Amino acid sequence: MSDPAKKNDVNSTRAQLPETSAAEERFVQIDGARMRYLQAGSGPPLILLHGLMAYSFSWRFNIPALSRYATVYAIDQIGAGFSDRPAQLDCHQRAVAERVLKFVDAVGITSFDLLGTSHGGAVAMMAAALCARRPDLKLRSLILVAPVNPWSPHGRRLAPFLGSPIGSTLFLRAVNHMRWTFPYWLARLYGDPKRIPEGTLEGYEAPVVSVPGSFEYAISIVRHWTEDLLELERTIPQLASIPTLLIWGSADPAVYVHSADRLRLNFQHCDLVVYPGVGHLPYEEVPEQFNKTLLGFLAKQAGDADHVPMAL
Repeated sequence: MSDPAKKNDVNSTRAQLPETSAAEERFVQIDGARMRYLQAGSGPPLILLHGLMAYSFSWRFNIPALSRYATVYAIDQIGAGFSDRPAQLDCHQRAVAERVLKFVDAVGITSFDLLGTSHGGAVAMMAAALCARRPDLKLRSLILVAPVNPWSPHGRRLAPFLGSPIGSTLFLRAVNHMRWTFPYWLARLYGDPKRIPEGTLEGYEAPVVSVPGSFEYAISIVRHWTEDLLELERTIPQLASIPTLLIWGSADPAVYVHSADRLRLNFQHCDLVVYPGVGHLPYEEVPEQFNKTLLGFLAKQAGDADHVPMAL
């Protein structure tokens, strides 16, 4: 049986997060597991997919602006954030993408824009390919923020080791004793660590310390890293006709910006915006610029480029 006291602690932790002040917290059942998501605003649906070891908290500086233009859905993937951590969860990239479309079905969306960052960007591309096979769904546009892709070599050696039986065992045994290193790894993701907003580390730690299984989910993701990248490389050409926006930071240490040019070649209509001196999390590091870029793109796709929503 679940521990009521522990459940209350988790609820209290969620309620204190700044992300919830601009959106309504909701839950939906996906494959028998409870998926948490935030919903805000009205207008064309816009779905936000977070990266590895992140969750809907990532979008706390974006939801207020975006929700003035769109109905924003910021999900916590099953296995991450404050969603359930079911045993034996399939964490292949395709399976994660399939759960995204099951979420779309569950909330009754038939037409939407899809934004994914980092690993969530790879998932977004896979979901876009799956969506193309669904005549009942329409993906209006794809926004990819420093997406994991086959042309960025970062992690190609480390991921298979961490996903191996030995590597994963060593990592899981050590990580809970190395929380003192978390500030260093967070700072590494920023082009300028001075731009880390107050409360960022605490926000990302919140589900890790209150909901067991976060690191196990991450290990399950990297366990399939190599095969997932190979499948993604075969899949990306199917996305050629989708209007796409690529957003990157020039100082991204996680997914190298030079891979953007190779990725961009796969799309017929693709804009690329690179923020100088910004790291892997532009939506947090320079949120005003990010929101303006994204809203301008969405307005352009809607045929209203001269009337960017006054959301900033």
